[in-house]
Amino acid sequence: MPPLFNETAATLLDGKAVASQLHDAIQQDIQSLLSGNTSEKNPAVPKLVVVLVGDNPASHVYVNKKAKTAKKLGMASEVLIYPESTPQEKLEAIIEALNTDASVHGILVQLPLPKQINTDRVINTIAPEKDVDGLHPVNMGRLLSGDPSVCAPCTPSGIITLLKHYNIDISGKHAVILGRSNIVGKPMGLLLLQENATVTVCHSKTQNLAEITQKADILVAAVGIPKIIDATMVKPDAVVIDVGINRTENGLVGDVDFESVQSVAGFITPVPGGVGPMTIATLMQNTLKLYKKAAAVCL
Repeated sequence: MPPLFNETAATLLDGKAVASQLHDAIQQDIQSLLSGNTSEKNPAVPKLVVVLVGDNPASHVYVNKKAKTAKKLGMASEVLIYPESTPQEKLEAIIEALNTDASVHGILVQLPLPKQINTDRVINTIAPEKDVDGLHPVNMGRLLSGDPSVCAPCTPSGIITLLKHYNIDISGKHAVILGRSNIVGKPMGLLLLQENATVTVCHSKTQNLAEITQKADILVAAVGIPKIIDATMVKPDAVVIDVGINRTENGLVGDVDFESVQSVAGFITPVPGGVGPMTIATLMQNTLKLYKKAAAVCL
């Protein structure tokens, strides 16, 4: 059955504007924390270190945005760049050194990594107390158990913040996630469950995909396939969250066909300017959170 189109376009979930508000709050928090904080045991400045391996142009863009934002908010930020040929052992040794550096509060290894590197081993090397993206198995387990103090992966956590900013009720709603990655899909499901949603996770083996997505009150698309979600797959007035950032001949596009879906959905995120800014803002929040934990241990 064809969707019932809205008379007006969907409300835009402006991640860029919401992220800007979060930046202001983080900056004020940092300034307040740092005033009079000169203890040698309690490092004066929150510090984020991003490790980048290889020459992926998109990764370089993301890393530069993260570092620039951190410095803007009053944090220390360092980007460590290594060649594509960097061996596994060297990368793990670099992370181990950062683990023991008391001035570093958050460590993020930019993904994807080159093929010769085992990503799981690298993530497992990061000290859980410095795992700013919440991907270490210890932190994943804490997320699964509902530990509110854990730093959840930045993208799904940012999405929850965005939904709440727009007063979108999650409790009792049917949320459908397209994608089951450890970075977005799986933790997104856990966070939505914590908000009392009923969650369905779809993936490459899912049969009758459109029948499932059409039932979603909240639809999160995170598979990296340009415009895989079109208007025929969306429930009228649904909340549509587009995590995809795909580079095409026509520029950046998401996993959602924005032009058609915006006439069906009630709310929709743009690409760019939707989920991306929220991911970076959440990274800053997590860095500050880890700094506060480290400071509490030192007191």
